[in-house]
Amino acid sequence: QVKVVESGGGLVHAGGSLTLACLASGDIFSLIHMDWYRQGPGKQRELVASVSSRGSTNYIDSVKGRFTIKKPVYLQMNSLKPEDTAVYYCNVRGLRIGSEEFDAWGQGTQVTVSS
Repeated sequence: QVKVVESGGGLVHAGGSLTLACLASGDIFSLIHMDWYRQGPGKQRELVASVSSRGSTNYIDSVKGRFTIKKPVYLQMNSLKPEDTAVYYCNVRGLRIGSEEFDAWGQGTQVTVSS
């Protein structure tokens, strides 16, 4: 079984910074893809940033230049804006020991940016 736990959320003023961390544990053989999603109040969940096992990264336009995703998986968020307020979720895909694929989600961590 694979477990994913996020940490690092909190309340910051606009312009501030936070770093989210995602810890994946269990019978993991390898990680293939790691993503950060977010879901704001009254909004659909959206993919914010992703990083592959090879290190290639992708970001949505609204966070480019402000957010950085790093392996194993962290999300460094700078110049935060009130519209970044959301619950942030980590999604990890990979292979378990024995080569079974897994796709695991954490419970989320709240990020609130005050104006």
